[in-house]
Amino acid sequence: MATAGGTEKILPEKGQKNVLITSALPYVNNVPHLGNIIGSVLGADVFSRHASPRTTTYNKARGRPTLYVCGTDEFGTATETKALEEGVSPRELCDKYAEIHRSIYDWFDIGFDIFGRTSTEKQTIIVQSIFRRLHENGFTIERTSRQPYCEKHKAFLADRYIEGTCPKCGYEDARGDQCDKCGSVDYEPLDLKNARCKVDPDTTPIARDTKHIHLCLDKLQPEIASFVEKSSLEGGWSRNSKSITDNWLNIGLRDRGITRDLKWGVPVPLDVFSDEKDKEVYKDKVFYVWFDACIGYVSITANYTVEWEQWWRNPEDVQLYQFMGKDNVPFHSVIFPGCQIGTRDKWTKLNTLSTTEYLNYESGKFSKSRGIGVFGNSAKDIGLPSDVWRYYLLKNRPETSDSQFEWRYFIEANNAELLAKLGNFINRVLKFVNSKIYNSTIPDYTALVSTPPFQSFKDDINALLKQYLADMESVSLRAGLSTAMAMAQAGNLFLQSHTFDNKLASSEPEKAAAVTGLATNLILLLASVFAPYLPSTSRSILEQLQAPFLVIPDDWTGDDIKPGHVIGKAKYLFSIIDPKKEEEWREMFGGTQAERKKKEEEEAKKKAAKAAAKAKKKARKEGGGKGEEGKSVETQGERLGEGGDEAVDKITSGVAQVTLPSS
Repeated sequence: MATAGGTEKILPEKGQKNVLITSALPYVNNVPHLGNIIGSVLGADVFSRHASPRTTTYNKARGRPTLYVCGTDEFGTATETKALEEGVSPRELCDKYAEIHRSIYDWFDIGFDIFGRTSTEKQTIIVQSIFRRLHENGFTIERTSRQPYCEKHKAFLADRYIEGTCPKCGYEDARGDQCDKCGSVDYEPLDLKNARCKVDPDTTPIARDTKHIHLCLDKLQPEIASFVEKSSLEGGWSRNSKSITDNWLNIGLRDRGITRDLKWGVPVPLDVFSDEKDKEVYKDKVFYVWFDACIGYVSITANYTVEWEQWWRNPEDVQLYQFMGKDNVPFHSVIFPGCQIGTRDKWTKLNTLSTTEYLNYESGKFSKSRGIGVFGNSAKDIGLPSDVWRYYLLKNRPETSDSQFEWRYFIEANNAELLAKLGNFINRVLKFVNSKIYNSTIPDYTALVSTPPFQSFKDDINALLKQYLADMESVSLRAGLSTAMAMAQAGNLFLQSHTFDNKLASSEPEKAAAVTGLATNLILLLASVFAPYLPSTSRSILEQLQAPFLVIPDDWTGDDIKPGHVIGKAKYLFSIIDPKKEEEWREMFGGTQAERKKKEEEEAKKKAAKAAAKAKKKARKEGGGKGEEGKSVETQGERLGEGGDEAVDKITSGVAQVTLPSS
């Protein structure tokens, strides 16, 4: 994973298709789960991973200057809340969780060009600069509103500090800023029914007047709508992206508050106010996270290179691709472009928006806030390489509708596809080349490769390659993976059709050489087309071939590895997973963490109680109604019960150690 260090900076080039990629900034306050990973960073990684000995990107593999930007979103209420819960400062909390995020993405082999943070000086400078331009251009307004106030804490409560019943769908645990069930954000915190303070649920917030600055999105709507129409058509936005954006525009934009009564955030610049009373009002306010979060892409790039404007103020030469889950769409398709438009400055604005639906876990939903499902820091605990996880997640990327993570199909994807199709083809060919027949040296395959049977095979592969390139250009990543696997399966069928074995080599050596040469070159092509999806596997293939990475061609000639080339030793790429693991892993990760822990504790208590009752019954039989010291059996039973409670404590302590952390 790249950081802001390093001397060689990726910059756009005149006359090239320069690609700027962002994935939605993960909120720092929790551990990302598989739904978060496939929802933004993994899809963007496939499209934009940088070319180096460690990673390979589709766009770089196509010879394009490409920059992939991401980082942790660190300001806002959620951070303050979590810091309060953990008894640390917001800065300490961010430092802790930023490192957790880094380690998880590193394990998943996510190839950011820069992975930064939003709690930086450059973020403050750029956010305040954009605000000043919006303020100067008349796109801000001051409003007095009634906000939730906690009398116990003597402070206004930001949206995430409020919980209650959603006014739209009736969900009882909606937050003041968003309902996790219906996804609604179009309500005020005080619209929640049975509202309560998150920090102290027994306290009911009251309404109190407070002043805040609002962004006049209503004034900007005509220009935003025009931008959306042009960008969505030219950039081929995913259908759900356009639908969600159109819904916002059809309802009609209104001014939205961009400041909050918080301490952890970008402070409002007081130099825009001439009245000292206004300065006094805003001296303890910060910008709302939804206003400054998307600006984080810009500041993270600025921390990467002083020439950041070549990427972000260069619409003529740079195309911006953004990846995210559907709940983040309005912030990227309406609000951030609206802010850019309102500054009246030149900006690189959104070109292509790739949005995912939700990835569900078995029969429930992943939830970062409620700890449901497999989390990034626990995926590695089952002992499988990250490429197996990447393959299954990308194969089930929820591009057009919600998809399910199911252990049965996870195992099947490894055994029946990665192992049986891709791994089998590559291992079979390379072991054949390693054998005494060729002694690891590619034979002269040129005699027959232009004849009809072999030309037909090359035509078939080129048809699949053309489809693969079309899939990738349209950001149809799930289809691209399917097409890549179809190439591997075409290789298996090619071997079968020519009865690829020792007998063929002895009876028809020229034919065997042609099959071997084309198959080996197909393996090189597979290393390239699978590289964005399975980077570690691709590196292993190239190591076994002892060949450099092949830039993905428009037309495959099947002769990049020449006769006489010496390959390395064949190695297995994948291992079979015992189907019995399905139940073990389902039990290990199923349900919510809180429910799992509660269930395990209840079962432990039942076992202890049963053991105590059994011992009590035994003591009654042996003691004839009285204990050794004249005490009743019932009293002894109470002592046994106490011993049982101690046993329960020991058991539940063990459970707590193996249960996934709720954060």
